[in-house]
Amino acid sequence: MKRILITGGAGFIGSNLSLTLIAKGYNVTVLDNLSPQIHGDNAEVTSPLYKSIVGKVKFIKGCVTNKSDWQNAISGQDAIVHLAAETGTGQSMYEIQKYVDINIGGTAIMLDILTNEKHSVKKIVVASSRAIYGEGKYSCATHGLVYPTDRTDVDMAKGDFECKCPICGGEIELLPTSEDSTIHPSSIYGITKQNQEQMVLTVGKSLGIPAVAYRYQNVYGPGQSLSNPYTGILSIFSTQIKNGNNINIFEDGKESRDFVYIQDIVDATVLGLEKDEANYQVFNVGADKPIDVLTVAKTLRHNYNSDIEITIGGNYRLGDIRHNYADLSKIKTLLGFTPKFNFKQGIAQFCEWVNTQEVQKDNYDKSITELKEKGLYK
Repeated sequence: MKRILITGGAGFIGSNLSLTLIAKGYNVTVLDNLSPQIHGDNAEVTSPLYKSIVGKVKFIKGCVTNKSDWQNAISGQDAIVHLAAETGTGQSMYEIQKYVDINIGGTAIMLDILTNEKHSVKKIVVASSRAIYGEGKYSCATHGLVYPTDRTDVDMAKGDFECKCPICGGEIELLPTSEDSTIHPSSIYGITKQNQEQMVLTVGKSLGIPAVAYRYQNVYGPGQSLSNPYTGILSIFSTQIKNGNNINIFEDGKESRDFVYIQDIVDATVLGLEKDEANYQVFNVGADKPIDVLTVAKTLRHNYNSDIEITIGGNYRLGDIRHNYADLSKIKTLLGFTPKFNFKQGIAQFCEWVNTQEVQKDNYDKSITELKEKGLYK
């Protein structure tokens, strides 16, 4: 199984995966529309991600919403790694049709071709997301394992940002979220990723094509877009700092995420391609530890030797989750995967790379304005 199609293969995860697979002797085809939001207006000039794979892969410029692009890309492939998707959680709440058309509709076209046309595909790996969980798993002293529902506008307006037991309303303790946890996404993005995952696993099983779904946590590392204001707080904060702009932290700064380094994501994905133990399974991929947002901002400021101010404004976005970090027991047991990079190691390499890059325009205020106009930012 040496011929691999990677959709979104010019993106952050896709380009790194492409280079790793090429080094292992695979033949890689990339289907990517070179979205200006990620690659700039002229990818050949502005996108280091795209330039890193040019001449090394068979590149098809096309979109997953176009059936003929899919047909062209699938022809002759042994496996598909389906990464192409719109990925902004906040943006998904007001560009709903776009997210549904690309994430769900694009996946449906792929599966329709695999069901109804001749092909040589023997495995499908799909990028799911931690966003499908919504809030993570918690423990209530009275009610045991619980999965809190969306936090209310009323509570957050009062500065009460912590999740509550959905049964008694009492305090709860954060636990690592395992793959068998309740799925209750709190954004359109999360809903579309849940749909992608379920569609691929269901159709893969019906066709006898092994399928694997990876619920990636917050991916970061050298090469990620520094100009996209809709995803990735490490990139957003870095661009703000490099422009000398102060950082306003949402909520109380204690909200946390599981930041997983790009090479760990790539290594886990390769295992899914190569190991039969991964077939028809879903796996979390994370770094095994939550890091709060205030710590992220302070670490970046220190690493860039900056004196910008960090303020905690109490602002919040409706639909944002409070905490979520991955339980990695399943992927460790079945695939032998353990993350190689902790946050300190990964953030150092990320910042070292950012210091070599041209300072990008800070478009963050534009994204906040859009959220305010839609009533999603308070």
